[in-house]
Amino acid sequence: MTTSASSIADIVIVGGAVMGSSTAYHLLADSGFKGRVIVIEKDPTYQLSASALSAASIRQQYSSAVNIRISLYGIHFLRNIADYLTVDGDKPEIGLKEGGYLYCASGAGEQILRENQALQAAEGADILFLKPDELKQRFPWLNVEDLAAGTWGRSGEGWFDGWGLLQAFRKKARSLGAEYVKGEVAEVEREGNRVVAVRLRDGTRIACGTLINCAGSGGAALAAMAGITIPVQAKRRYVFTFSCKEPVENLPLLIDTSGAYVRPEGEGHFICGASPEADVDPDWSDEDPASQEIDFSFFEEFIWPSLAHRIPAFEAIKPGRAWSGPYDMSLLDHNAIIGTTNEIENFYLCNGFSGHGLQQAPAVGRGLSELIVHGGYRTLDLSELGYERVLANRPLIERNVI
Repeated sequence: MTTSASSIADIVIVGGAVMGSSTAYHLLADSGFKGRVIVIEKDPTYQLSASALSAASIRQQYSSAVNIRISLYGIHFLRNIADYLTVDGDKPEIGLKEGGYLYCASGAGEQILRENQALQAAEGADILFLKPDELKQRFPWLNVEDLAAGTWGRSGEGWFDGWGLLQAFRKKARSLGAEYVKGEVAEVEREGNRVVAVRLRDGTRIACGTLINCAGSGGAALAAMAGITIPVQAKRRYVFTFSCKEPVENLPLLIDTSGAYVRPEGEGHFICGASPEADVDPDWSDEDPASQEIDFSFFEEFIWPSLAHRIPAFEAIKPGRAWSGPYDMSLLDHNAIIGTTNEIENFYLCNGFSGHGLQQAPAVGRGLSELIVHGGYRTLDLSELGYERVLANRPLIERNVI
């Protein structure tokens, strides 16, 4: 779509990756909404988006009920994606593999896992609490000598094609009338407590009734243009690949006690990563190639030794390609910031997903559309993730951060 020097939209969404496209789809699929939706995306190739570069997985193993509920709906949506996102008989394929998550805990972490699993089970998630002998029986390749327990998602957790999900949301949104504009927002125009328009770098002005910030790694900058401060910082994350000749059968997405994770990616191939310590956690910038460089020493000195200790078969591997990507971290509590800002009545936040964006996109897109169209959440209350907790400095503590 091309815009004139000045356009008008009922809703402008900044950021057309998975969260922006999910929101556009849910708005236009809502029978209560009749309006024009414009999605502004600065890079329609999405080559630097978290949606395209992440490890693309879904879990219910959280320590907060709202995140568990979000992912329970997420797995329902992914399992039944054809019912939602088919266009003209073309059913999306996302290769959902419910291989589960396996959290490993030493003695110090056992009680946390036990409490988390109790909450997850109470919410309806199919998560098992396993002692070392049970872990060894299910996963004979696992070194359990220094483990006190583990929790494993028997169903409802796993991984999928994140690129496929993004494209499916985008295609469906466009089929319902969403208009995608290539451009970058340079200015947000306000009149009192309302946003009235955005102006792109090429000079195009788009007036809007509602503005939604789904800008990912650029979310904090967009909020600042509107006069809002959000504690979101774009961080750099690496994904490393390797192959292993010795079979490691039925490997879930395993999170080691060290924080390193690994999951299968085809026969004999694996992907892995970890979050760096806070004092050495590098920033990411779309504009600075140096901030996108890969630190291979992080794999060689930390990730590989950690995984080889936990899975001895990984002592002999062949490293493969690697890539880096943006991670829009919520500095307050590693949880997303969703909803209105109070100060600006028609500006909505959808930021700081801290690596959970793909799996949370179905529920969050639905929730935002309900909030905008109907004035409140109808199916799943996301208010715990609202901006009010930022203003009150009241973090929603999540103990299962990876």
